[in-house]
Amino acid sequence: MHLMLRLGLPRDPLATRNLGTFLVVTALTVLVTRALLAASGYPQLGGGGLHVAHVLWGGLLMALAFVLLLSFMGPVLRPFGAIVGGIGFGLFVDEVGKFVTSDNDYFYEPTAAIIYATVVALGLVAEALHGRRALDPREALAGAVDDAVAGVVGGFTGHARARAESRLEAAGEVAGAKETRALLRSVVEDHEELPDVVEAVSRGAVRVLHLLVRARFVPLLAVVLLVATATVSVMRGLLAWGDLGGLWWVAAGAVVSGLVGAAFAVVGLLQVRHDAVEGYRWFRRAVLVSLLVTQFFLFRLSEWDASWGLLVDLVVLGVVSAELEVLRRNRERSGRTDAAA
Repeated sequence: MHLMLRLGLPRDPLATRNLGTFLVVTALTVLVTRALLAASGYPQLGGGGLHVAHVLWGGLLMALAFVLLLSFMGPVLRPFGAIVGGIGFGLFVDEVGKFVTSDNDYFYEPTAAIIYATVVALGLVAEALHGRRALDPREALAGAVDDAVAGVVGGFTGHARARAESRLEAAGEVAGAKETRALLRSVVEDHEELPDVVEAVSRGAVRVLHLLVRARFVPLLAVVLLVATATVSVMRGLLAWGDLGGLWWVAAGAVVSGLVGAAFAVVGLLQVRHDAVEGYRWFRRAVLVSLLVTQFFLFRLSEWDASWGLLVDLVVLGVVSAELEVLRRNRERSGRTDAAA
């Protein structure tokens, strides 16, 4: 990481959110595209020997995202670029079956698994870049300066100023912090800014998840769903084992990863009575096994039908993560109270 900083490559504090948006929009675009094409009978745009495939529209939208992101300074357009780029990449990768088969087969069976593996791989790359190490103070300072880029020309809303000042506080007293503080003070107030759809949606999702975990039966229901989906994954793998011939490893992968996920869930159930935080950590691991491994094999087994299982996993992950955050905060608050006493 120090080498990256020496090369002038600080990480964007909002990179995880923007990359997550890109990947979620990619997946949604693929599912919506497939649904619309199926509903309309797979029409073709063109004629006279020409076929304008939607991979071309995807390339155009990805190019538009690059033009926008390379044309303007500051953080304002990055969420919009993530959405436009995600739609473009979704349209592009949806046609991968045509480009891995000699007969340009859009309905190539492993297509769903290939797309899912691609999205997961990109997610793991993003996690490796941004999720394992906290921001260096110099990166936090760079984030505050990045906010100031938009502020010096367009002013700061209250939220934008608070975000920039929070990053500056996280930077501490590194070189340049004093000058950046003076720069932020010079930015005028302005209550007009480009709406951030990504932030609005993410805030709404967090609010809903925290409302859900206040109802004590919801986290319990999420755990029940987690165990149930792991059991279903194992059963689907066992039932398909004899029908896959040389692809027996797909069924084996579904069974083994399903058993691992179920085992993690059982460990969580045993732990949660004694240590709720540790128990929910095991639940989170169980969901991640399903998302990162089991779902890949299920998409290969039943192609697009596995989308429902993916949706359940994502909802369960959201509820489990929200409950884990609440439990951590309660533990920290209890620890501070004990220390004060």
